[in-house]
Amino acid sequence: MNRAIVVHGHFYQPPRENPWLESVEVQDSATPHHDWNERVADECYAPNTAARRVDEHNKVLDIVNNFEKISFNVGPTLFAWLARERPDVHAKIIEADRASVAARDGHGNAIAQVYNHMIMPLASRRDKVTQVRWGLDEFRPRFGREPEGLWLPETAVDNESLEVLAEAGVKFTILAPHQAARVRALDAEAWEDVEGIDPSRAYRWRGPRGLSLALFFYDGPISRAIAFEGLLDRSEHFVAWLEAAFSDHRAWPQLVHCATHRETYGHHKRFGEMALAAAVQQIEAGEAATLTNYGAFLAANPPTHEVEIRERTSWSCAHGIERWRSDCGCAASADRHQRWRAPLREAVDWLRDQIDPFFEARASPCLKDPWAARDAYLPVGLDGSEER
Repeated sequence: MNRAIVVHGHFYQPPRENPWLESVEVQDSATPHHDWNERVADECYAPNTAARRVDEHNKVLDIVNNFEKISFNVGPTLFAWLARERPDVHAKIIEADRASVAARDGHGNAIAQVYNHMIMPLASRRDKVTQVRWGLDEFRPRFGREPEGLWLPETAVDNESLEVLAEAGVKFTILAPHQAARVRALDAEAWEDVEGIDPSRAYRWRGPRGLSLALFFYDGPISRAIAFEGLLDRSEHFVAWLEAAFSDHRAWPQLVHCATHRETYGHHKRFGEMALAAAVQQIEAGEAATLTNYGAFLAANPPTHEVEIRERTSWSCAHGIERWRSDCGCAASADRHQRWRAPLREAVDWLRDQIDPFFEARASPCLKDPWAARDAYLPVGLDGSEER
């Protein structure tokens, strides 16, 4: 693994069920599909479990499951929908992870995700603990193994969130390069400030109580080019960018890795799943690098450097995490304001702060530890049987 490549995809859809009906209503904007879950499943999730590889005459050479080759996380709310509405796709994703475990010395391609798409730096510590616990508890029965990594929604991060991950036994997470603040070798005293960290290695983050985990910072230019600049138009270009990111000046085992919304491959970019399948084949057939996943690379190449992060930052807001609490300027279009964000955030946070002590007071006569009960509750949600 002197030169290794990881392609990571973040899958997520919010729960679209009407809470009174417990079903997804018709969404006109998703026409001709019933709703957006169905549309994205048909355009992205299903095609990636059966991606066609074709020759120059567009003749199908074979059909592959991209999930067997790439690192990925699937949000629990999306996975629950897939299990219920598209069990064929759900089963193929699980099978792909099992195949990757066998192919990569016990390190599977799938990593866990915080249970809901919560912006972790804006959450209370108690809610962070529950979100991580539920994300891990959802992963274990679905994949039949322990997760090594966990995805933070929007890669939004602060030190307390990383500490919660480390407490839960998570080995690594993935961040954007601009979220690193300072680095140093493990045996060095002096820190070096960085504006854009070298993404070619894993870094160790140390918490205030001796806890630690590994951080991977994805390649920013490659990830942007995939998502926004047409890099998937030709698989040859995709592979060329990945291989060009290696450097002969680095004396250590190098990792080139990218991370995007997984819906890029097929939904945002039509036929993107075919470009990905072709790129994967080219990488595996060539000799420039080994295709792997984060867990396998980390096991072979433990961190030699440590890092401090820029707190309260994310991959999708130039202002840190302000797009979830202020009129920061990050908008879908220039003619829309977000002045409603601050009062909505304040109202929701106020409501949480009112409900928490009420829950604790009313639940205490029934439960030895109300918050521990909440942390342990997800299995009931996953299996509502009378025995459970």
